[in-house]
Amino acid sequence: MQEIQQGKHSLCLENRKSLRLTGVTDIDSFDEGQVLLYTQLGELLIKGKNLHISELSLEAGNVEVSGDVWTLSYGEKNRKAKASLIKKAFR
Repeated sequence: MQEIQQGKHSLCLENRKSLRLTGVTDIDSFDEGQVLLYTQLGELLIKGKNLHISELSLEAGNVEVSGDVWTLSYGEKNRKAKASLIKKAFR
């Protein structure tokens, strides 16, 4: 099994049709219009049309998204950790 190195994250977008990511730690949600995932360097929102997760290996931290990619937007580095603490407080 390949280990994810702390702090390592990269992405490669080819022709706005194929996006390969490394350093992915979790996928929060996805549909044909957007994919919300978490990388070792923070939240990443991918927006587009006809988006599909064509390859997924969270153990290795690799994800491939295909479709028409329109935007890539990074969010806060620790947003998921903060959300988890809030959710736990209200259980």
